[in-house]
Amino acid sequence: MTEGGYVRLIWDFRGPDSRGTAEHHAIHLNQFAQSNGIAMTDHGSQAINEMHHMAFMIVQRKDMLTVRDALRPHRATEV
Repeated sequence: MTEGGYVRLIWDFRGPDSRGTAEHHAIHLNQFAQSNGIAMTDHGSQAINEMHHMAFMIVQRKDMLTVRDALRPHRATEV
């Protein structure tokens, strides 16, 4: 992996309440980024199917370890 670039950090939620949980988690991701001076290019929630939703944030690679260690995402992808 290269030093530059962006990473999408993902938190998965499953079950009948997964949509609301993912949407609420996305609010906290935004608050965390603002409180810690982390620039995001995007954040939000997304449906995988009706029983699986995810919250995500896209950060610069240089900020990925800070977010990973504090918030423990379930997975990540390069953007």
